[in-house]
Amino acid sequence: METGTSVSNNNQSIRNDSYEAIKNGSWFNQFRNGCNPWMARYVYGLIFLIANLLAWAARDYARGALRKVTRFKNCKGGENCLGTDGVLRVSLGCFLFYFVMFLSTLGTSKTHSSRDRWHSGWWFVKLIMWPALTIIPFLLPSSIIHLYGEIAHFGAGVFLLIQLISVISFIQWLNECYQSQKDAERCRVYVMLLSTTSYTVCIVGVILMYIWYAPDSSCLLNIFFITWTLFLIQLMTSIALHPKVNAGYLTPALMGLYVVFICWCAIRSEPVGESCNRKAAASNRTDWLTIISFVVALLAMVIATFSTGIDSQCFQFKKDENDQEEEAEDDVPYGYGFFHFVFATGAMYFAMLLIGWNTHHPMKKWTIDVGWTSTWVRVVNEWLAVCVYIWMLVAPLILKSRRQTPSGT
Repeated sequence: METGTSVSNNNQSIRNDSYEAIKNGSWFNQFRNGCNPWMARYVYGLIFLIANLLAWAARDYARGALRKVTRFKNCKGGENCLGTDGVLRVSLGCFLFYFVMFLSTLGTSKTHSSRDRWHSGWWFVKLIMWPALTIIPFLLPSSIIHLYGEIAHFGAGVFLLIQLISVISFIQWLNECYQSQKDAERCRVYVMLLSTTSYTVCIVGVILMYIWYAPDSSCLLNIFFITWTLFLIQLMTSIALHPKVNAGYLTPALMGLYVVFICWCAIRSEPVGESCNRKAAASNRTDWLTIISFVVALLAMVIATFSTGIDSQCFQFKKDENDQEEEAEDDVPYGYGFFHFVFATGAMYFAMLLIGWNTHHPMKKWTIDVGWTSTWVRVVNEWLAVCVYIWMLVAPLILKSRRQTPSGT
């Protein structure tokens, strides 16, 4: 028994040494041997970016290239594989790839397991699997693609919910770092400076939105959106500063920045030609500013998906110190299953952005997330973010009172 145990320990030690050698080696060795999960996430992010570019090309510039798909009977000469349908087909292929990865990596806990090697390696297999899964949707009838488009509305909503929870968790984590006992005195000035700056930017942003998107009293909807955002900032600040909550100025200030940004995105998504959206009317022609805005929005969406995917801890309960001590060195650095699930829902999300959340309305070139449906999705997302943040503030008090009620009776 001792000999067997010794051999097992030696094999484990050899695997650890081999893993460290590959991990600390060149990028080519890491890609070829595939044993570095930190490198793997960048490859998956690159694949996701390429899928976004393919979907955009299928929408705006694929008419000449897709003439060759006339042999696919479901494309009907390319007509059903262009525009909105083209975006949905590319999105479905991307979704299938990441959903397969989600199912095959869910529950991975150790870096030396077979599923870890599948997540971090086997790239040549994946470079065959991904194009194959991208081509398959072009062989499917339009009815299935339209059904996927309806399901993608729900999947994109799930992605937005995951994203806002991740953002709120990061804001709370940042606040806890500043309020730690060791750095409380030293960081107090920085907290006040950051909070003041955030509130100032919020006020400036609200004023600019009134000037740009509510030029006269007839713009009632935009006035409502902006005024309600200002009210939500005041509400979050009041609850956060309540003596029983005592969350400080930092978190409501940063949340104020977040909701002002979402409100700005919502109004920007209003269709071109609306009299109350002068910025949209000014950008009706395709110029360099429009192109740069499109590219920035596309990259921001990819980066948001990437950063959210590695933040699986935002859905975990706080661990005790004993649990943290039990974490082994060979534990996976992030949840692989959650990572691929976020990218799978992100595939649905980028499809909704490129078609304006409307499967029956064509989008103009170099536009993204434009239309009344897009506007209301953003507005509801803003309100939901405020509700989630307020719940995170008051939930400990509610749960504490419920625990104390039985003991009192």
